[in-house]
Amino acid sequence: METENKIRILLVDDEVKFLTAIADRLSLKGFVVTTADNGDDAIKAAEKGGFDVAVVDLQMPGTDGAAVLKILKQNHKFIEIIMLTGHATVDSAVECTRLGAFKYLEKPYDFERLVDALKEAYEARMKKKFEHNQQRMEAIQKLSMHQSPLGLLKELARLDDGVK
Repeated sequence: METENKIRILLVDDEVKFLTAIADRLSLKGFVVTTADNGDDAIKAAEKGGFDVAVVDLQMPGTDGAAVLKILKQNHKFIEIIMLTGHATVDSAVECTRLGAFKYLEKPYDFERLVDALKEAYEARMKKKFEHNQQRMEAIQKLSMHQSPLGLLKELARLDDGVK
């Protein structure tokens, strides 16, 4: 399968052995995995790569998982984020959900459950993207009936602002 057709995962965890092990297992399942062992590196990686789903540890030194979640959701319109933590609490689950987490999973994790969650998150991402594109096409059709070509280009540029 070509890389373009695979689900692109950003995997973030400060436990390097865990990070490497899960990345290797996900790669064997056909995912394209990029790893980051801290929140700042995860944010930088997200700026460069077009990730479909991020799996983020909640408790990390420096920029923690909740901050990474918030920044990624603000800067990348369609990314879905799965929180994976060994320090689960009701409060943190509520907070992460409020910030836009797709799922909140506890460590130790069940690998197949994680794979299923990744596939579900990817499907949700694609659905959001499809709906966005469909709304955009409808808006373009309406604009094209009432705009000059230059006016249409200006409106398209305005519509594209902030979409990643």
